Amino acid sequence: QVQLVESGGGLVQAGGSLRLSCAASGSIFGIGAMGWYRRAPGKQRELVAIITSGGSTSYADSVKGRFAISMANTKNTVYLQMNSLKPEDTGVYYCNAVQTEVGTVYNYWGQGTQVTVSS
Repeated sequence: QVQLVESGGGLVQAGGSLRLSCAASGSIFGIGAMGWYRRAPGKQRELVAIITSGGSTSYADSVKGRFAISMANTKNTVYLQMNSLKPEDTGVYYCNAVQTEVGTVYNYWGQGTQVTVSS
């Protein structure tokens, strides 16, 4: 089992910055990718950013050039640096980890951290 704990959310003015952290613990071997998703009020959960174990990254078009996902060198913590925040970035941000073991893909989710951007 993999446990994910997010932190770093809060209230920030438009144009400000936040850094989210996701700490993974438990059976972390075999994790091929970690990512951040968000759910805005009344909307579906959407992908924000993904980073693979090899360091490759991918971003939603809406956050390209503003957000950056990275891993600590221990590879058990992933960060999301969010700059130039906009009100539409408001939502609950969830950390995700994908693990492949014995031919089965497992998805793990954190509890989420609230990000609120005021105009």
